[in-house]
Amino acid sequence: MAARGATVALLRVAVVLALVLLWVGPAGARVHHLTLKDDVRQKVHLNTFGFFKDGFMKVNVSNLSLKPPVGFDDESSLSVGFSLDRTRNDGFSTYLDEEVDYCVLKKKPEQDVSVIILLLDFKTEVVKVRFSAEAVSLLPKISFTSEENVTALNTKPLKPSEQSSDSGKNPAKTNQNTNSKDKKSKRSTTSSQSIVEQEHPVHNDRGTFSFQFFFNISSDNQEGLYSLYFHKCVGKDGPTNDKQLFSLDIEITEKNPESYLSAGEIPLPKLYISMAIFFFLSGTVWIHILRKRRNDVFKIHWLMAALPFTKSLSLVFHAIDYHYISSQGFPIEGWAVVYYITHLLKGALLFITIALIGTGWAFIKHILSDKDKKIFMIVIPLQVLANVAYIIIESTEEGTTEYGLWKEILFLVDLLCCGAILFPVVWSIRHLQEASATDGKAAINLAKLKLFRHYYVMIVCYIYFTRIIAILIKIAVPFQWKWLYQLLDEMATLVFFVLTGYKFRPASDNPYLQLSQDDEDDLEMEAVVTTSGIMEGMKKVKKVVNGSAEPQGEWESTA
Repeated sequence: MAARGATVALLRVAVVLALVLLWVGPAGARVHHLTLKDDVRQKVHLNTFGFFKDGFMKVNVSNLSLKPPVGFDDESSLSVGFSLDRTRNDGFSTYLDEEVDYCVLKKKPEQDVSVIILLLDFKTEVVKVRFSAEAVSLLPKISFTSEENVTALNTKPLKPSEQSSDSGKNPAKTNQNTNSKDKKSKRSTTSSQSIVEQEHPVHNDRGTFSFQFFFNISSDNQEGLYSLYFHKCVGKDGPTNDKQLFSLDIEITEKNPESYLSAGEIPLPKLYISMAIFFFLSGTVWIHILRKRRNDVFKIHWLMAALPFTKSLSLVFHAIDYHYISSQGFPIEGWAVVYYITHLLKGALLFITIALIGTGWAFIKHILSDKDKKIFMIVIPLQVLANVAYIIIESTEEGTTEYGLWKEILFLVDLLCCGAILFPVVWSIRHLQEASATDGKAAINLAKLKLFRHYYVMIVCYIYFTRIIAILIKIAVPFQWKWLYQLLDEMATLVFFVLTGYKFRPASDNPYLQLSQDDEDDLEMEAVVTTSGIMEGMKKVKKVVNGSAEPQGEWESTA
């Protein structure tokens, strides 16, 4: 009854979730559109994408405005712009993540750091592109689409000697901005003489700015993991007193030579299909074992059989979803919704099955105790919440305010679920320890105790590999090998399924299943002792009353 009620509840949740997703629609694409209205954040992580050679990113910034509008006195204290950061993996943070209270736009790019700063100058209505001259070969060339003929206008290393040669090539531009260029040259010579700066005009429509830029990965040295950030830097008052709001519309299109997927995600469709086949085969083998051992099969065995097939379906739909994202840059809503539903069912079914095995339901008891029921009342809603958080994260742009909130909720709820499923196993281990010390079945109870301890270690290892080791691999390996994180996660899940099935397989010699058989042996022994001892010499006779026999018999002594 417990498993049936849980299944009905999951189906209801899945139906409701399907209706919600059909109304909202998935947004986990590689063609991004983000709208921020009256946002107060100082730093917004817009996107991270791994590029191979000949990959490109195109960014369209529109309706960029500040509230209240920037005045003449605020221009020196307020800085607004973007930063493009290049790393080899997720694990090594650059100076963008350092000095949280200090604005990166006010910091000159260091020589050994691959970063491009795009600073918006409200007074002159230009975007200043700054980067280190030492990192020119490691960074792509930023081009602005508004400049059709010349993609990098007014490019100059900030050195006095090169400024003079630059002025000779473009005298008109130099005469217009002589004073500002002289000031920039002086600052560069006092601090660093290897900073390159470019200026590109932007469109200003009554305080609303718009511009477009793109870049192309032209060499192998420029390959890497690129992160795009938006920055709003306040003045002397600091972030605590920041009341400057900004609004922004931005469209980002990113693509590798043959796929819209990031470099570390390109192998994922084939990986998911391959793992789906393995899970399907393991489920087929498990069904064959259940049919072969019908006399030793319990309800929990059939629940375990549903798990690999649900997992296989989830992986198939996930692969289809990624295939469409890879080919056209955005998912098909129908396939995405089906994947989300099967993912929710798989996650909830996994934790329910682990908890039921830990409590011994259907194996050694057919009714869950109040303590066990409380665990399920906690685990099932938490697991549903975790899957809802995962779906919202997948369907939400990374730069939104709710993205970070739901990401923290997912981490916390998943951690609570992992801890909650360990309690039934711990309780069963404690119960077997007490039973082995009190009754006369010490050997059998010790065998069960050993099995439960193995199961506890299996669960801990599964959580450790899928939640800790896999994440460490994700942030440590190079950007093009990020798919190894998913490979380890799926392989750990498959191994856990196989080991759980082996440990709790339907077999007469399985110590986990011997408790119910021992109880039957005890009942048979009591019957033998009763009839052979106390009832020895007795026989059953029938009383005849008025020529008819009574239905109930009585025992009569022959001694």
